Amino acid sequence: MPELGAILTAMVTPFDAQGRVDEEAAVNLMQHLADHGSDGLVVCGTTGEATTLTDDEHVGMIELAAREMGERMSIIAGAGSNDTHHAVELTRRCTEAGADAILSVTPYYNKPNRRGIVRHYEEVAKATDKPILVYNIPSRTAVNMPPDLLAELAQIEHIDGVKQANDDELGPIDGLAIYAGNDTTLARVLDMGEPGGVLVASHVVGDEMRRMVDEPENRAEIDASLQDVYETLFITASPTCTKAALNLMGVPVGGLRLPMVEASEDEAAAVRAMLEHHGLLEVATT
Repeated sequence: MPELGAILTAMVTPFDAQGRVDEEAAVNLMQHLADHGSDGLVVCGTTGEATTLTDDEHVGMIELAAREMGERMSIIAGAGSNDTHHAVELTRRCTEAGADAILSVTPYYNKPNRRGIVRHYEEVAKATDKPILVYNIPSRTAVNMPPDLLAELAQIEHIDGVKQANDDELGPIDGLAIYAGNDTTLARVLDMGEPGGVLVASHVVGDEMRRMVDEPENRAEIDASLQDVYETLFITASPTCTKAALNLMGVPVGGLRLPMVEASEDEAAAVRAMLEHHGLLEVATT
């Protein structure tokens, strides 16, 4: 499996005032993330509001990221679906668009059984020659992939890693690289000797999260200092507060597409207070 990096930011998708994908703002954000600790970008994942993008918008974002940042960062394409045919098609198109790897979430809502999950990933894996990270997030999908199932999926060619967002089952899996699926478990994953995480707070405190990788002796202290960031960004459905934070930091990303809505006054105030605490509002205005 090629080296994707340790700090992989699950990037928000910027929209303009009319709700269209804002490519100029997207490139600006990509450059900001590259300058502040990110090794790679996960484009069009949950944080990127993939569920409200058309397939052409989705693939266009992958093409944009690969073209603009592919020589500087790894590009991991979100390409999951609860319709196997759609997941296969998205995987194929994102591979052709220049992705270095694919993030493929467990089929959600229709709750396939174990055999169905294995068959789903067998078909997805046939659609690409790139590494695939399976994404285990039962809080969103209503289906958990336990460690023994993940080990079985590791036997499928091209399935090389897991974004593990079930913190209760975070541990090594034979045949898979482990990536933290929640910001709060990055330190644990790094302490396990695994590559890193697919992260949201790295939009805001990427430099500090980079230090968690580069300064293992200070990792626990840095992680403790960032707990308020992790908490604040998820006081409501993501990426509401992450977009609010970026806009307040002077990295414009616009609003959200329904059913996601912008931060309330109380939520925005909490985000502002967190940024002030970390000195990030001042950074944006100097």
